[in-house]
Amino acid sequence: MNDSTAQKAAAEKAFHVSWDQFHRDARALAWRLSAAGPFSGMVAVTRGGLVPAAIVARELNLRIIDTFCVASYRGETIQGDIEILKSVAPEFSGSGGEGLLVIDDLADTGATVNALRTILPRAHVATVYAKPLGRPRVDTFVTEVSQDTWIYFPWDLGLSFQAPISSREGR
Repeated sequence: MNDSTAQKAAAEKAFHVSWDQFHRDARALAWRLSAAGPFSGMVAVTRGGLVPAAIVARELNLRIIDTFCVASYRGETIQGDIEILKSVAPEFSGSGGEGLLVIDDLADTGATVNALRTILPRAHVATVYAKPLGRPRVDTFVTEVSQDTWIYFPWDLGLSFQAPISSREGR
């Protein structure tokens, strides 16, 4: 069991993010980024960064967008080593990322950002959410959550009954 798997297994906190909340948080990220730009283009980290990238691109009127495709989770809960499936286009990486904005949903351990920064060391990296291990590796984020919190994003959820907290704790 690696560290991230242990984190998930030990996580006592769950943060369920609705579509409305995620949209508000992504727009808040765009608001913060508007002062950090202008940006010449964007790199969306797949898959989690695709949704916030679309929102931020609309808000900042960015139309030049590439993807950095990675896999680190095996299944939905086990995090392993970062596997780069597709790097950024040469025209993006040639300048070391100068003027580029990189968007992801979450900086958890910072491993994805570390891999990306080897290719785009001068890019501005932004995430909607950050955990303490990942936070120092990003330039801009909106909300910090504790390392032992598991974030359930709206694209991972369906509508279902949620038991009250008091009933889950045996109250």
